[in-house]
Amino acid sequence: MLLKICFAFAIVLCDILSAAYGQSTTWPNRVIKIIVPFVPGSFTDSAARVLSVELSAQLGQSVIVDNKGGAGSTLGTDFVAKSAPDGYTFLLTDNSFVVSAALYDKLPYQPTKDLMPITTVAESPAILVARPGLGLKDLKDVVAYLQKNPNGLTYGSGGIGSSAHLAMEAFLTQNNLKMVHIPFKGIAAAITDVAADRVDLAIGSVGSAQANIKDARLIGLAVSGPQRSTLLPNVPTFSQAGYPNYKMMYWFGIFAPQGIPKDIAQHMQREVARALTQSKVIDVFNAAGVKAISNSLNDYATQVHDDIQMWNEVVKKADLKSNLN
Repeated sequence: MLLKICFAFAIVLCDILSAAYGQSTTWPNRVIKIIVPFVPGSFTDSAARVLSVELSAQLGQSVIVDNKGGAGSTLGTDFVAKSAPDGYTFLLTDNSFVVSAALYDKLPYQPTKDLMPITTVAESPAILVARPGLGLKDLKDVVAYLQKNPNGLTYGSGGIGSSAHLAMEAFLTQNNLKMVHIPFKGIAAAITDVAADRVDLAIGSVGSAQANIKDARLIGLAVSGPQRSTLLPNVPTFSQAGYPNYKMMYWFGIFAPQGIPKDIAQHMQREVARALTQSKVIDVFNAAGVKAISNSLNDYATQVHDDIQMWNEVVKKADLKSNLN
């Protein structure tokens, strides 16, 4: 009798384990959602949409994009953080994720505990631009002017706490400089006002500024990264301009709710890496001035951790938290 009970228990246990294992090994068997925590029109949105087409074909299941913008990307991010960790909801965001983690003590989610990094999908250099009528010919001239005239120039950003805001603060704190910050509702609006000679400077992605630079409506002062951008070969790197310590790069990547089965996470990482090699994806990314790039679960997790630590230092030196939390 005891033997029969043990045998029956073993069968039930095997059924339970098989069901749990089967849920991940048969993934995906329904629609996958990629949440973009920004309104349509951003590169993050464009990246998600072109990737969703390739992933749908590769996985044999529909992959759809759902925009949940608001509150500086925290609404959409929180939605994913609180979603079931079953491999059917992912987040595609940019490095505002790590900026927010460093800047705000109170978020509706815990960035490093509630979300699991899956892979990067792209990176883009940051570019410092100036209004055409500024009268300062290069970055050293700008720095020399600010050393003599603290707060003598203005800079625009995509809003308080945005990537563009902290990108500029990183440069200012490295060089003991001060400028007047003018926040906008998005970096595109800030770039527009710099091109219109209403704001002196801004830092954005190459994609956000390249058209205005090519049309001489903006002056490109320096671009981040180890080499010049192929889109803007006449703009020197920060190192070439005399400031080798400035390492800011924009990146875009995918997260999942923490607790997602490891095999599904690895499967998704591999499929995204595969999609990033497709010409349709590369063409969309190149047109926006970004480079398609993927990495492993562990490498991406390390990158996220290190970036949060870096921005913590910037936020502390610039004393930004006192007015935000």
